[in-house]
Amino acid sequence: MNYVQKVFRIKLQLLIKKVSVMGKDLKSAVNNIEFYNLEKIKFVVKDGTGLDIAYAYEDLVFSEHGIFIMQFNDSDGNLMSCWFNNECIESDRVRIYNSLCKSADLNSMKISYKGKFDMKQAEGEEKIVLNFEER
Repeated sequence: MNYVQKVFRIKLQLLIKKVSVMGKDLKSAVNNIEFYNLEKIKFVVKDGTGLDIAYAYEDLVFSEHGIFIMQFNDSDGNLMSCWFNNECIESDRVRIYNSLCKSADLNSMKISYKGKFDMKQAEGEEKIVLNFEER
């Protein structure tokens, strides 16, 4: 656990003590918080592809231009799943995936290809809908 995570955890624990109404429920939620190593995956993506991370949400990490999505594994922080945009050309997908795997390997991580996704904006809303298709 790094310094920022420790500070966050301490502040959250202090908040829990102040909020006695929620008691046990809030304490168990704090103990189950997952911390993902976003900096490591940012480095792997940049090193392997030259792309930046555009957005991270929960266990998903979106590449610049929406080319691929990396997904953290709940049980192993060094294992990632990779989903490619269904509009990505096959030869580019293979080249990018191989580059990602090589960079991940050099950084003690493993990436597995999970399949394709498509991304659409919901009509009349400011929401993005993701559809995943496992291979």
